[in-house]
Amino acid sequence: MNLRDILADIHALEMDLLDFERKYGIRSEIFYAAYINGEEPEDDMWVLDFGEWASIYRTWLARQADYRNEIQRVHPTPSLAGLVQVAV
Repeated sequence: MNLRDILADIHALEMDLLDFERKYGIRSEIFYAAYINGEEPEDDMWVLDFGEWASIYRTWLARQADYRNEIQRVHPTPSLAGLVQVAV
């Protein structure tokens, strides 16, 4: 994946995360910390959502790492020069 593809994926995942955050009223990082510590949903109807939410969050974390790694690979010096691209 190139930088633009990774960034597009990050944005799409963030939209999904926002949907869950709005639905359940907590930020994804708080939810995920509790989820990986084994907390069970209060309502059995939330089980599928929680599994999907955790999966999306894990993918989002991976894409964040992919983005940082790709930035470092193509532009090892911290600078915006050569990175900013306007979509047409």
